[in-house]
Amino acid sequence: MALRLGKRLLVFAGTFFAASLLIFGLLAIVPGDPAQVALGVNATPEALAQMRAEFGTDRPLPAQYLSWISGLLTGDFGTSYISRAPIGPQIMARAQVTAWLATLSLILSVLVAIPIGVLAATRRRKASGTVLSAAAVIGIAVPSFILALILITTFAVRLGWLPSGGWVAPSESPIGFAKSIVMPVVTLGLVQAALLSRYVRSATLEVLNQDYMRTARAKGLTARQAYLRHGMRNTLIPILTVLGLMVAALLVDTIIVEKVFVVPGLGDLLLTGATNRDQLMVQGIVMVIVTVVLVVNLIVDMLYVVVDPRLRRT
Repeated sequence: MALRLGKRLLVFAGTFFAASLLIFGLLAIVPGDPAQVALGVNATPEALAQMRAEFGTDRPLPAQYLSWISGLLTGDFGTSYISRAPIGPQIMARAQVTAWLATLSLILSVLVAIPIGVLAATRRRKASGTVLSAAAVIGIAVPSFILALILITTFAVRLGWLPSGGWVAPSESPIGFAKSIVMPVVTLGLVQAALLSRYVRSATLEVLNQDYMRTARAKGLTARQAYLRHGMRNTLIPILTVLGLMVAALLVDTIIVEKVFVVPGLGDLLLTGATNRDQLMVQGIVMVIVTVVLVVNLIVDMLYVVVDPRLRRT
């Protein structure tokens, strides 16, 4: 177990630094000058040179990368090219909003997808199973922003039950917080649940067709008892894999949904930074997202050992 964890931590570190190099390199070749954006089109060459020296963008790229990554490892994200404010506090403040949205959406997707996927598999030869499978396929086909607009039109514009956008912190008003977050969470949760339910259905069908399940039924167990005692653990392994991958997709969808519902999260800050050519801001936000995805996948990899005891010997 300790050896497996050590190997995964090495992979984590290698992936982190590879991602940082890729992100820095891609943003470095993007056209545009942060100094020009900060000072405007009428800036003099002398002012631009002074601003580049202040930003550090006049140094060689390797020196810029080493300065950025060393600061990142110590929690210093640098200073925004546009607002001249420290980037770290801005990211942390917005990350709390995105964390609420992503966490609740992931919980909702799991709570919806697992029972629907299992029912779709166990009732595949019945009308109810066909309906559930069809609903999942439709859910996959509907983009998150389309579902968001449908919810806004229905519950905010026509019925007036919920606000069409905005954000209320839970410390300010729990009721206001619930109203402001319910539609974004439902949007993200249902879209991800549709995809996850298909994987749950596939994994459940594979387990139900195994010989040990037929043996358990032959010993007198009902289909439900056989699945709960012998099949569910094996179903969880591919589901955990998909959940690890879903986090990345969920965070990308969150960027779009935050913009639709005017939620001041990381997505809104990322798009603003990209628009203003605030390179350090964009790099910091993307690295936070990368780190979250890597940590979640590391946790998922460790959960494999809990679910499948055979891996404890590797």
